[in-house]
Amino acid sequence: MELLDLIRNVEIFRGLTDAELQEIVNICQSQQLKGGENLVEEGDIGEEFYLITGGSVEVILGANQPSPKTVLHMGAGQLIGEMALIDHGRRSATVRAIEDPTTVQMIRNNDFLELCNRNARVGFVVMRNMAADLSFKLRHLNLIKSN
Repeated sequence: MELLDLIRNVEIFRGLTDAELQEIVNICQSQQLKGGENLVEEGDIGEEFYLITGGSVEVILGANQPSPKTVLHMGAGQLIGEMALIDHGRRSATVRAIEDPTTVQMIRNNDFLELCNRNARVGFVVMRNMAADLSFKLRHLNLIKSN
């Protein structure tokens, strides 16, 4: 599958035109990981986010603790680290490749922000979609906690 087609189906990019999606593609940098290799580590500063384009990863809490816990498996079309666009905070988990190879597209925050400065609509649409996703997740979490 071509990268543009994959990005077209990523939720935070929903509503962007093909020309705007191509601008996203233009700032992507492909990386390949071997099974067992970490993509990001818990506690690191988030300066980029990733789109999985092949293979799969596991999200691990407490990877450097005696009892690490895998909380999620992710595959092609899913994003990792997009919260770094908002807060430039520390990574909340370690993400490790499961399959060999696993391919991701890295988007540096600075490159994305430059794109948004050139085309404010891209930034607006992406941030609106991220806000909707966060709102959904918070509601879901609150429902779980209240039961």
